[in-house]
Amino acid sequence: MTIEALGWDEFFNTYFKPYKQEGYQPARVTQEHKNSYVVYTNEGEFIARISGKMRYTTRNYSDFPAVGDWVVVKAYPQEEKATIHAILPRKNKFSRKAVLSGGMPDTGGKTEEQVLAANIDSVFLVSGMDGNFNLRRIERYMTAAYDSGTNPVIVMNKIDLCDDIQSRIAEVEAITFDTPILPVSALKNNGIDQLGPYLIGGKTVVFLGSSGVGKSSLINRLLGIERLRVNSLRKNDHRGRHTTTTRELIVLENGGVIIDTPGLREFQPWKGEEDLIAAFEDIAVLAEQCRFRDCRHENEPDCAVHRALSEGLLNHKRFENYLQMIKEARFLEIRQNQNAQQAEKTRWKQISKWQKRRKEII
Repeated sequence: MTIEALGWDEFFNTYFKPYKQEGYQPARVTQEHKNSYVVYTNEGEFIARISGKMRYTTRNYSDFPAVGDWVVVKAYPQEEKATIHAILPRKNKFSRKAVLSGGMPDTGGKTEEQVLAANIDSVFLVSGMDGNFNLRRIERYMTAAYDSGTNPVIVMNKIDLCDDIQSRIAEVEAITFDTPILPVSALKNNGIDQLGPYLIGGKTVVFLGSSGVGKSSLINRLLGIERLRVNSLRKNDHRGRHTTTTRELIVLENGGVIIDTPGLREFQPWKGEEDLIAAFEDIAVLAEQCRFRDCRHENEPDCAVHRALSEGLLNHKRFENYLQMIKEARFLEIRQNQNAQQAEKTRWKQISKWQKRRKEII
């Protein structure tokens, strides 16, 4: 298999040219572990670690390699190992907010951006049509998908467990507008062919969804083998166990690329308030009709949003979810500014120490 089948194109080649002259080669990250990665090159698959220089100069967790990244490596075929020296610019990334502690790098419990997948063409937002069905969760995933600049596709799995499929689809259409909706059943192998047009050579699709929605079952169907372990749901609450424990890039026989991710029980998009507009376009349009430009849609007169709520034109739960995400976005912006200020202080402390040592030497 060539790297072109994994999505290598002129965009990445342009940025790689300076490294090629120094004897490096490109590789795509297929797995991410605590202190190592699995990468694929034209010479095959290698276990890779980041270089000491890269570890020292990288400050943010999001600047470390993620599954789907194209990286610059020095390979050692006889040892089946490689060293990662740099990450090529990303076309896009799918991120969430996470509080990370320890590991790589030492984040100290800060709120950080966690990149779930990079360089993707489409996002399959998988939702179960059983007791795990949740419109508010779909809205959160949609917000992050729009932010990443990728094409979201709603995959509604387990239609075999739904008594009224069309009603469920109508509920999702009301909050996702023109986003494609694909009703399927991995168990019964119904509708799986609808995924085919997105899974073509050189294109990457990431599967996202909460535990128990059937991501692993869908991928097994596409692969034609039971490659990924599948667990049953708990009977009392229809929640799934975390079958997938790490993110992984998988190549299909036709050359399409899949990124599987662990089920995410809690999902908070990384970006700020302005990035909610695309996912909540209906509320944004209503807000433009309010009397006051800075209307907070609380007790202001002539509020178009509240008028739509009272007339039943806007769903109350959808609006409450929007307000909660606005609140989270504002809190995240404050934390990001605090983190940036702390990082700047740390940087200047290091510069000051270096200058002091230099004077002592002189």
